[in-house]
Amino acid sequence: MKIQKRIDLLVQLGQYIQDGGDAELDTVIRKSTADNPWFTEENVRFALQSISSSMLQESELNAWIAQYTLPESNFPEKSVGLVMAGNLPLVGFHDWLCVFVAGMRAQVKLSEKDQHLLPFLVKKMAEWDFESWAYTEFLKPDERLHGFDAVIATGSNNTARYFEQYFGKYPHIIRHNRNGIAILNGQETADDLHALGIDIFAYFGLGCRNVSKLYVPENYNFEPLLEALHAYNALALHNKYINNFDYNFTLYVLNNMPYMNNGCLLLREDPSLQSRIASVHYEYYTDLNSLNAHLASLKDQIQCIVGKLVLPDHVVLPFGKSQAPSLTDYPDGADVMAFLCGL
Repeated sequence: MKIQKRIDLLVQLGQYIQDGGDAELDTVIRKSTADNPWFTEENVRFALQSISSSMLQESELNAWIAQYTLPESNFPEKSVGLVMAGNLPLVGFHDWLCVFVAGMRAQVKLSEKDQHLLPFLVKKMAEWDFESWAYTEFLKPDERLHGFDAVIATGSNNTARYFEQYFGKYPHIIRHNRNGIAILNGQETADDLHALGIDIFAYFGLGCRNVSKLYVPENYNFEPLLEALHAYNALALHNKYINNFDYNFTLYVLNNMPYMNNGCLLLREDPSLQSRIASVHYEYYTDLNSLNAHLASLKDQIQCIVGKLVLPDHVVLPFGKSQAPSLTDYPDGADVMAFLCGL
C-alpha cells in the first residue's frame, strides 16, 4: 500500500468512529468493559472520539507526514515491536499509527488489560482493504517479540528498567512514568475549573496525561475549585474508584495528615508529582520565574502542563485538553516518526 492509500484508510476509520461505529464495535466495547472494570463504556467511547478527532483527520494527517521523509513501498520491509500499556483504552494507538503510516510492520504485544479494541480496529480496516493486514501482527499472550528491527515499549519505572535490559541493544524508545500538572493563579473562571476536572478525572485519573499535581499561588482559595470539581461526584458511584477514595481517606485520617475533601476528590499538599487514585497533590509557588525553573528541573517527570499562564520554557495547554493529544504530541517528547524514519 502506498502512503496515500494508508492515509485514506485511516481517514475512513476516523469517519467510522465519528459515525458511532456499528453493532460489532458495541460488542467489542462490552467485552472490554467486562474484562477491565476501569474501561467504562463512557471512557472507551471518549478514547475513540479523541483518537478520531485528533489523529484521524485527513488535513492533520497530511500536514503531519509532510514533516518527514517516509519510504514509499508497497509492502512493510521493517518490523517494529510495540509493547503496549493498558492503563487507558487504546493508549498505544498512536505508536501503532506511527508504525502503520511509516510503512512498517507493527508486532504488537498487547496488555492483558486492553486486548480487544486495537485488534478490532485493525480488523475493520482489513475489511475495507485486505492489504492492510500485512502491517500488523498481534502476538499471543505467551508469545515474545521476535525478528524485530526496533522496539517501542511503555510501562512503569520498574518495567522500564526491565525493558532497558532486554531491548537496550536494539534501536528503541522506552517510556517511564510521567504525570500531568496544572498551574493556577486564582483568576480562573468556574468554566476553567470545570474543564480542569476533565484533565483530572478523565479515565479516573489513570493516564500519564491526567493532572495529578496542582501548583497554586500562596494564599490560594480552594473553595471555588472544590465546588467546581464536585460536578464530577458521579465518579463515587464507580466501585473501584470509591474504594480507592475510601482507602486514601482512611489513610489520611489515621495518620493525621491534613487534606481537603469534596466527596469525589482528596487534595493534599505534597511535593510529589504522582498522586494516588482519587487524590491530587498541590504545592504553592511564589512567582512564575521560580516556578518555570522548578518545572524545568522536573521535565523528565512531566508529560503535559495545563493552565492559562505563559511559561517561557514550557508548552501550556488549555484547561480540558490534556487528554486530547494531537499527532505531534509524542509521549515523553520522543518523536516516534523521526525515530522510525531513522531506522
